[in-house]
Amino acid sequence: MRRPGFVLALFLAACEPREPTDTILVNGKVVTLDAAGSIAQALAIREGRILAVGTTEEILDRAGSATERIDLGGKTVVPGLADNHYHSIGGGPGVDLSRTRSLQEVLDAISARAAETPEGEVIVTNSDWHEGQLTEQRLPYRDELDRATSRHPVVVVRGGHEYILNSAALNRWGIAESVKAPEGGSVGRYPDGRLNGELVDTARRPVTLPPRPEVSAEERLKGIADELHRLSEVGLTSIRYASASRAFYRDLEELEKRGELPLRVSVLLRFQDEAALENLAPDAGDEWVRVAGIKLGVDGGFEGGLMREPYEEPWGQKGTFYGLQTVPTEPYIELVRALNQKGWRVATHAVGDAAIDLVLEAYEKANQDRSIVDRRFAIEHGFIPREDHFPRIKALGLHVTAQDHLYLAAPSLMKYWGDSRARWVTPLRAYIDAGISVSLGTDTPVVPYPPLWVLYHFITRDTISAGVMGEDQRVSREEALRAMTLGGAALTFEEDLKGTLEPGKLADLVVLDEDILTCEPERIRDMGISLTMVGGKIVFRR
Repeated sequence: MRRPGFVLALFLAACEPREPTDTILVNGKVVTLDAAGSIAQALAIREGRILAVGTTEEILDRAGSATERIDLGGKTVVPGLADNHYHSIGGGPGVDLSRTRSLQEVLDAISARAAETPEGEVIVTNSDWHEGQLTEQRLPYRDELDRATSRHPVVVVRGGHEYILNSAALNRWGIAESVKAPEGGSVGRYPDGRLNGELVDTARRPVTLPPRPEVSAEERLKGIADELHRLSEVGLTSIRYASASRAFYRDLEELEKRGELPLRVSVLLRFQDEAALENLAPDAGDEWVRVAGIKLGVDGGFEGGLMREPYEEPWGQKGTFYGLQTVPTEPYIELVRALNQKGWRVATHAVGDAAIDLVLEAYEKANQDRSIVDRRFAIEHGFIPREDHFPRIKALGLHVTAQDHLYLAAPSLMKYWGDSRARWVTPLRAYIDAGISVSLGTDTPVVPYPPLWVLYHFITRDTISAGVMGEDQRVSREEALRAMTLGGAALTFEEDLKGTLEPGKLADLVVLDEDILTCEPERIRDMGISLTMVGGKIVFRR
């Protein structure tokens, strides 16, 4: 027979008030991405954090009279998605080429702008397009741009490493037929030796693009906030700016102070000089705005990745072109060492295998001065790693930030680097199997910003116009999700704060219209976003 005191204790425990719950989401499929891969039906949120995860019945039991109830209706919840390498959403005042699908449409768009532009005024395109989207799958060159307009200097901006100029633009900036390619740059030519207008990396330096229209401080802040809200609509709850100024970081801090940030941001600062880093701690910030480290670079992009073996078909230099090293070796190594000594984390753009060689040499030498092991130093992109790289990357606890460039640019990468190297680009399966920490992102506007496109590509290895590339590098849906949630959090030591849906973590989540773990693969790319929540607050709801 139970004692009266025992019965009273049970009664008091049952009557003890639960912690107040602000919001509950029930009747869904909650993909927690915890270590056990748990799937739940519902979750409860209190003060911006996850309070409990469980069955619908268990979570309903936590609801009070003031609790907001969201019936998921069977939809799937995943942790908030993170973009590890973000520049901007794209667009801007330049000629929009994002919707062009042929060279003629590119030329027509430039001609249309020329018709409304005073003669002699510079015409610039935006950069969020790629020749892989065009039927001809090649760039427009000087003579074709001359047909679009010969009365205006034209600068076609392609990605972050290349301009293509018409004759008027070459004349404007004094680029003569006899010009030599500078160190770390390349100048394109037609088969007959004439300039074709293509300038890559350091060869672009003579060209000064028109400044953007001046705006007030309030207009600038509103523009940033509006752009970030657009990212919420596609399921992003965190982004990592891949290269930004100290002034831009201050703008983000101001938006946080005003409570106007719809997602969390970390910032890789551009290194200009040591003065720009004064009075700023290497890990400054909080869960909304945080310094992620210092961004450096050692090679070009698609058209200039530094390789151990020569390219197959670059600019008619078959068998002689190894890519572009954009900085001298010793100054780069010494800068990495100096930044490490001051406690800064370094992230270096490296596309080709020889570029990764250089980054690892610098990181290993810095490690001899002061350990960088698991300090989250990063290799940005890491397109073409080799087997001998993997143990060195792992030994230093480096992170690799991978993006879906191949999805858009496969035809160009096959042209530049040959079929076998193109199929190996960003080998996520190999990185994961080697035990290397990886995260996912876009490099937007070089690649379009929707994060579901990233997941689709790495799960299927499908591309927009070249079919499946590197089928052996596919990863599972759960592996891809982890890389785009927990992997992004780990870049700034925030894996205990976000990236999974577990009690105590920030309530950053996305509600998808379909089950991303079981739907047809093609549906991943086109899946709708029902709701995005950051810190328990709904920032987007369709």
